[in-house]
Amino acid sequence: MELRQVRYFLTLAEECHFGRAAARLHVAQPALSQQIKQLERELGVPLFHRSTRHVELTEAGRHLTGHARSLLSEAERAQAHMAELATGHAGRVSIGFIGTATYDVLPRVARTVRARLPHITLDLRGELLTPQLMDGLLDGTYDLAVLRSGPHAEGVNATLLRTEPLVAVLPAHHPLASDDPIPLGSLAREPFVIHPAQARSAMHDRVLAACRRAGFQPASLVEVGETATLVVLVAAGHGVALVPESVQSLRLDGVTYVPLVETETTDLVLGRRSVGNSPAVEQVALIIEACVNAQDGV
Repeated sequence: MELRQVRYFLTLAEECHFGRAAARLHVAQPALSQQIKQLERELGVPLFHRSTRHVELTEAGRHLTGHARSLLSEAERAQAHMAELATGHAGRVSIGFIGTATYDVLPRVARTVRARLPHITLDLRGELLTPQLMDGLLDGTYDLAVLRSGPHAEGVNATLLRTEPLVAVLPAHHPLASDDPIPLGSLAREPFVIHPAQARSAMHDRVLAACRRAGFQPASLVEVGETATLVVLVAAGHGVALVPESVQSLRLDGVTYVPLVETETTDLVLGRRSVGNSPAVEQVALIIEACVNAQDGV
């Protein structure tokens, strides 16, 4: 039973007249009659009582109408869904976020995708490190990753989202905790809470490089994976830290974010595989770029 035959059958069932049904279908009347006869042969039952003046459904024909409408409805839904997949308006997209982007970029992206692309299902993971995100892109765990710039693996493309300054995170009771910029060198004797050193780790190397440019090596390092935990440890008095400015959206008691005299920055980028991305992935990538630009006032 072909979908064309189902359409022909339903149209004739509604019109109960071969001429009118053929006109609605834009086919010749003999062609319509032939298709109906073929459908009846395939099903093994007559679907219409025919006379010179009347065409009406048989009992089998009446039973078939419900199934026929369901078949056409499902076919139309399938066709619409395939069109959405082809244009990137449906599908599943997995995105990983570094800790800092978890607080400001992730919520905005989730809201915007839900509003603009309601048939796309997002799988969101936050509080990850750049090495984990890079590995996840390569092994297919993530379709997209919002991460820090650095030496990226072959097969991964990176698009710059924004450049942001680093700020110091100090315990609220620290003598330098104020709104005034401080020189990074003033923290030379402090222990630093820092992300762990890993291959392709972005913030660990960037923070230590900034300290070297300021003329010192941190007295000691306390390594922690999650950015939120890093800030909590600072609040608890375990040391100071350098973080991207966007971390200030993570409001925790007991800490103060202080700007630096020096211009130390870090780049936030959007990573994706170089090939094989679905239309849905490309659509969501455009939304991520737009969300960050709108947030930064670009």
